[in-house]
Amino acid sequence: MRRREFLRTISAAGAAAGLLSWPEVMALNAQELRKRGMACILLWMQGGPSQFETFSPKPGHDNGGPTQAIPTSVEGIEIAENLPELAQVMEHLCLIRSMTSREGSHPRATYLMHTGYLPTASIKYPSLGAMVAHQIAPPASELPDFVRVGGGRDSSGGGLLGTKYDPFVVPRAGRPPNNAALTTSRSRFERRLDLLGRLESDYENSGGRQEVENHRNLYDTTSKMVLSPKMSAFDLDRESAAVREAYGSSPFGTGCLLARRLVEAGVTFIEVTAGGWDTHKDNFNRTKTDCEQIDQPFAQLIGDLAERGMLDSTLVMWMGEFGRTPRINGNTGRDHYPRAFNVALAGGGVKGGQVIGKTDAGGTSVTDRPVGVTDLLRTALTALKIDPDHENMSPIGRPIKLVDGGKVVQEVFA
Repeated sequence: MRRREFLRTISAAGAAAGLLSWPEVMALNAQELRKRGMACILLWMQGGPSQFETFSPKPGHDNGGPTQAIPTSVEGIEIAENLPELAQVMEHLCLIRSMTSREGSHPRATYLMHTGYLPTASIKYPSLGAMVAHQIAPPASELPDFVRVGGGRDSSGGGLLGTKYDPFVVPRAGRPPNNAALTTSRSRFERRLDLLGRLESDYENSGGRQEVENHRNLYDTTSKMVLSPKMSAFDLDRESAAVREAYGSSPFGTGCLLARRLVEAGVTFIEVTAGGWDTHKDNFNRTKTDCEQIDQPFAQLIGDLAERGMLDSTLVMWMGEFGRTPRINGNTGRDHYPRAFNVALAGGGVKGGQVIGKTDAGGTSVTDRPVGVTDLLRTALTALKIDPDHENMSPIGRPIKLVDGGKVVQEVFA
């Protein structure tokens, strides 16, 4: 019997015999999850990337515009000419060309793609990064469990899970995190933390328990980080010049290199943002430029993870809010189009070298294997060995599933 099966068996037996409480059983299961070493890197294309100029070209059709398709390392699969480096690692990529949604507003679609829910006034839903960190991050990690690199519109974070699971934001990779250097001796720093704790106790005893708890979680996390030698993971100068050149010097390129270093250092979830995809005007030139910024770093990240034996335990997701309209507008641009768009996955047990779903000749409608947002998020959590039906309690005691509805896209793992 494998250790995982043993833990599951003694958990169930212990609960049945009354030897273990249900929270203790869940703690055992969570401990087992955290020992699997899974991680996730989300490459977020802010603005909504055009499927026609990335992974779903339509050469020869009026809707496809001037963009041509090129062969990849997998026979029979073609992608847009704007992504020649990614074409060479197609054996690691799974393309979903049949993503579909109803949300064409940037804020709402961004929130939906990150959380699986639409925003409401009553509940703040946790983002995918918070869900993953909450479920499988090592409990004694010295670095943040959820790191977001670059800017973005997304306002989701820990949500109902609390500020402990908000992302640690790095505005730009390649620079040390702001205010993360120790400016005094370690002993003096620790004395200051002790004094802060005693000062907070008065407010805590006067009815401010939740605020103090959130504040302590934040300071516990940051103080561990400031004192940790693992902070060197943020120092890209520790990489050779050849490696840094392979990722490129763009903000997205250095973000991808940082993401790989953070996974090596034990960080569970990293989100790297690349902006500029809202191409209502001059779509073809702008998208070509955007692709030039992501093509080499994305491909290098996949190759690096595979070479280091980390790809099987690291799920990589490439996605944006929605796609762009098949019809080219009067400004040679494409507008918002959630009805049919694409997503790329790699690693984490995903079977590469395949395409799931398709659209009609003009890319206007999904004609095979539609995949909704909840389907995608349920699939991602399954890849990370997380139960999508796990329930967290809202502040008013309402159980909230990580993903409400949807079905796992089993072909991803075929």
